[in-house]
Amino acid sequence: MNEFVCLNGKLIPAEDARVSIYDAGFLHGVGLFETMRAYRGRVFRPRDHFDRLGASAQQLGLRIAPDSDELAQWLATLLDANELTDARVRLTATPGDLRPTATTATVDPAAPPSGTLLITATSLTGYPDEFHQRGITVVIADTRANPHDPTAGHKTLNYFPRLLTLQRAQQKGAAEALWFTPANRLACGCISNVFAVKGDTVFTPPAQPPVRPGITRNTVLDLCQQESIAVQETDLVIQDLLDADEIFLTNSIMELLPVCRVERHAVGQDKPGPVYKQLRDAYHRTVQQECLE
Repeated sequence: MNEFVCLNGKLIPAEDARVSIYDAGFLHGVGLFETMRAYRGRVFRPRDHFDRLGASAQQLGLRIAPDSDELAQWLATLLDANELTDARVRLTATPGDLRPTATTATVDPAAPPSGTLLITATSLTGYPDEFHQRGITVVIADTRANPHDPTAGHKTLNYFPRLLTLQRAQQKGAAEALWFTPANRLACGCISNVFAVKGDTVFTPPAQPPVRPGITRNTVLDLCQQESIAVQETDLVIQDLLDADEIFLTNSIMELLPVCRVERHAVGQDKPGPVYKQLRDAYHRTVQQECLE
């Protein structure tokens, strides 16, 4: 079966998709992306992803203005064309052509948006069951997340530092690396948001640069309220992680993933804890209600 993509509002075979060599994403890594998860052919909370991308585009001054209703229709069309139910869906948006003139390599800010918009959908490769049953190991990243970077807190195409750090963590036998700021405050994982549990309270860093406002993160915060679990958005340091009873990570593909070891230090009882299990069950019920019924 041919794989299809949606490029600038057209459904085409993946092998026929072309982007200009002058595209801002290709030349300079200028652009944004969203990774979404589909269950039985329906993407979970797609408009939250669209809204986040649109807010980032506005804050960063990027000429990206996709229409949410059109995007929702393209997602459904693409999943159907690729005959996918459980899928990984990615939306990539750039300001488009940066064909240089005699004096500049930028676009006219007064011109209407005419960027590149690509949607791909592929079969979902989930995390091993063992990760959920026994928990994962994380390491502390050698580099630091810079809260003063103007792109911090946004899902930009400049993802290489995160992927490089993640690759180095995996070479050490870990599934994720945790980033701290220069002030030694916990920021996030390379591809995840971080939660810690102490006693009856869930803690997570506030959603301000360099912490991204993750869609799954926000869902978990809502679920804490629904499940009558105390939750605080507050600065965390390494000792807070070492003293935690539980730690878990979130993103759209992993959902919730328990951390049972920070390098050689066992977290809690070195097994997934009750708060993680309660919130994961609640998350699955939410998915069931919104995508599967």
